[in-house]
Formats: sequence, structure tokens, C-alpha cells
Amino acid sequence: MHYSVIKTFYMHILLLEDDVELSSEVVNFLNNKGLHCLSVQEGNLFISAMNERVYQLVILDINVPGINGIEVCKQIREIDKKIPILFLTALDDIAEKINAFNNGGDDYMTKPFNFEELYIRINALIRRASDNLINSAVINIDELSIDPANFTVKRKGQNIDLTPKEFQLLLLLAEANGRVLPKPYIASKLWEEHVHTNQNTIEVYVNLLRNKIDKDFDHKLIHTKVGFGYFLKAI
Repeated sequence: MHYSVIKTFYMHILLLEDDVELSSEVVNFLNNKGLHCLSVQEGNLFISAMNERVYQLVILDINVPGINGIEVCKQIREIDKKIPILFLTALDDIAEKINAFNNGGDDYMTKPFNFEELYIRINALIRRASDNLINSAVINIDELSIDPANFTVKRKGQNIDLTPKEFQLLLLLAEANGRVLPKPYIASKLWEEHVHTNQNTIEVYVNLLRNKIDKDFDHKLIHTKVGFGYFLKAI
């Protein structure tokens, strides 16, 4: 399939903006440009939405109800280290900008803003983030197929829906080519600073992944090497 940042139909953007009128304007503008944009008004709702599907870019206001944009950014980076994050806020103090970048932001725009400039910046961020995915080959392990560029997983031709973190875990195991990955290594790749407090979280996600990848199939692909870690392999 030919890839185009501007024309692609699977570019999904999630917007955090509590100004209902502005939110509606941004959503309508981006949708008219061929990008699918969804908006939420509260930080807590934003995190919930992030766990429901894979997005290719997020736009964050900072001063919003519930969890503020900076904290949302931190939590996003726990889920996805590579997704482009664009701050769109009225705060123009340099200290705010530094704080946003230090906590995982990739770009920063201040209100009021030009919609066409927003579109240009979005395209630049998506294009940059997608450079490593455009030529990514589909990974096939036995009857399991993983498409990193399109964030899709199939087994025996059946689509398997994964959350962003489940997808990252599966891809990490797949790219290991059958090698055993210890818990600390997985934690360092997917959980960063929370590795010491969230070891059990890895077990939870492995079990969630097994329920989706292996449960309905006789031939199991996700394995545990007791005392060492996990590996993905057709045995």
C-alpha cells in the first residue's frame, strides 16, 4: 500500500482540549484534511481513550480538568515512547515549554495559532515518526502475523485487537527472534522509571497477551522460561 502522511486513512489523532468550541474547530479542520481526530475534555478520559485503540499522534492542552496535560504526557510515555506528542496551549512561558519537552513532548504551539501551521507541524511529526515504519516488514511467526507499520496482528487470518501496550509487548517479543527476554529488560523497554514497582504488571500483560494470542489456538507461541523470562517462538 502506498504511504502518504496527508492522504492516509489510518492516521488517528487524539486531542485533549477542554474548550468545547476550539476542540470542535480543530477536529473538523483535521477531519477535513483527511486525518481522523477524536477529542476529549478531561485528562482522565484521555488516558482511558489511549488504552482503547492505537493513535499515531496526540495533541495536549496543559490546563484541563482532572489530570493536567503534563501528567498526561508522562503517562503516555509509559504506554508509548515513540508516539508524537504536540502541546497546544495558551501557556507561552519558556519554563512551561522546557517542562513540556522534558516530560516527553515533541513540539509546542501556543494559542492563538494558525490552523494551517498546526497541520504542517502534525504532518512533520507523523512523517518523522513513521520513517522507521514505512519499510518495516511484516513479522511472521508460524501462523502469527504482525504488521508494525499498520499496528495490526493476525493469527490464522483472524484479526486480533490489542491495546497499545499489548502490541508493544508482542512486538518486543517478536523482534527478539525467539530469545528469552528477562522481566527487567522488558520493564526497561516498556515501563522505564516504574520497573522497580511494576514487576507484576509485566506478568499481567503477558497473561493478557496469551489470552488473545494463544488461548483459542492449540499451538502456543508465548512461553515462559522459569526464573529467566518470556519468549515468543513456534516450538
